Amino acid sequence: MNSGHHRDVAENLEKPAGPSRSPRSLRDAWTALAGLSAVFLFEMLDNLILNVALPTIGRELSASATALQWVTSAYAVVFGGFMLALGALADRVGRRKVMLVGLVLLGVTSLTTAFVTTAGQLIAVRSVMGVAAAMTTPGSLALAFRLFDDDGLRVRAATLISTVGLVGLGIGPTAGGFVLAFAPWQALLLVNVPIAALAFVGIRRGIPDDQAAELHRDPIDAVGALLGTATIVFVLIAPTLFVEVGTESYLPWLTAAAAIVTGVLFVIRERSTRCPLLDIELLSRPLVSSGLAFKGAAGLATAGLGYLVTLQLQLDWGWTPARAALGMLPQVVVLIAGGAVLGPLVERVGLDKAARLSAAAVVCGLAVYGALGRFGYPWVAIALALTAAGMRVVGVVAGTNVMRGLPRNRTTIGAALVDTAGEVTTAIGVAVGGTILATLFTGDIATSRWSADQTAQFRAAVTSAGLVLSVVAAALVGWGIVRARVADQATPSSAAVARTENAE
Repeated sequence: MNSGHHRDVAENLEKPAGPSRSPRSLRDAWTALAGLSAVFLFEMLDNLILNVALPTIGRELSASATALQWVTSAYAVVFGGFMLALGALADRVGRRKVMLVGLVLLGVTSLTTAFVTTAGQLIAVRSVMGVAAAMTTPGSLALAFRLFDDDGLRVRAATLISTVGLVGLGIGPTAGGFVLAFAPWQALLLVNVPIAALAFVGIRRGIPDDQAAELHRDPIDAVGALLGTATIVFVLIAPTLFVEVGTESYLPWLTAAAAIVTGVLFVIRERSTRCPLLDIELLSRPLVSSGLAFKGAAGLATAGLGYLVTLQLQLDWGWTPARAALGMLPQVVVLIAGGAVLGPLVERVGLDKAARLSAAAVVCGLAVYGALGRFGYPWVAIALALTAAGMRVVGVVAGTNVMRGLPRNRTTIGAALVDTAGEVTTAIGVAVGGTILATLFTGDIATSRWSADQTAQFRAAVTSAGLVLSVVAAALVGWGIVRARVADQATPSSAAVARTENAE
């Protein structure tokens, strides 16, 4: 990559984009924040609320277990796979413009759900909705970041947006079950239509057009986009295959190998082309690599812990689904209530220290579960609360740090990186738990009665999985702390010099 391109990146970070149009308070930006909150609400609600309807969908559409798996997986795979490419597109043609188009696509696609008659049609609809989500979700963080000049307001805005989504996360399944009592399952997806309309109006009226100086002018690297998308798709599919068909099948191993090959080719391409989709050197910036590591640890811990606890409560301890849902309440309560302490915490200790503390809480939660979770529910509740507290802060602070560490014309692909890190590590967290269970547990795990040996195997597998996840999350957090300290030690002037030297 030529030095002129790097010099442009360094200069874009140092030069202001133009006269400040930043609102002075959240109230001044309420229209925009309402729209961005609606986008995040859709992200939190969509797959979760649909899961409630999967048995009904299976009966009405005569869908197999595999088809039902792809009803949710197709959305997640397309969403994760296209985020980088569409984030790069948004940085070039305009974040606001791409988000508005994505919201229109979301609304129209959600409307077509009313006409679905087969599982294949529903999977196709969900895939298109994944494209719409990839156009809108990364942009919500990027637009919230660029809406304000002050880091304190940025954190408060991100906290508000995430709180709206997390409230939806908490009440979504219950509300979905209530709706299914008197309405068809399609109503759960049709709810996306008013959400998309609210988001469209709020963003169109509340957020100004992108300034030309804030856009990235290089052409899109089509080969890099193809390789990057393929890599992420393979990475997201492989863990599901390991859980579904087991480690004895060649298919998950072949998929994992394909992920490695396409990933290596992607890195080679991005390092050699003049106009890369993703400037690999941006990932080496301390704030960027630190934020992505913290986000990855949170995604790994939350998904892995949720998967293991759900199985433990119902299969090992024999709790009913309703009681198991109540057993997850510590996580939901902390996620929702945590917003009240997030702002004061950041103001008191600063963004970087808040990220470290929250990431450490995630690791502690996993460690408590792995070491003590089988000894009773109080330990499970403590683990859920600790992990949720860490995730609540990481979700806001890690993303803000990544945005702070990037040039202004790379913010959307930076947001896409944050979301991609969360999606990939979520899949890995479930895969680690599922693979260890499949390796250590003999027989049918869903059978109503286990032998004493099977119970012992399950508890050993849960303990092993919790501790393995703790070690992996701790490694990510340790790397994140090291990189954050590098950022702390750099003064503004020395940081600018370092960036210029790296560019050369």
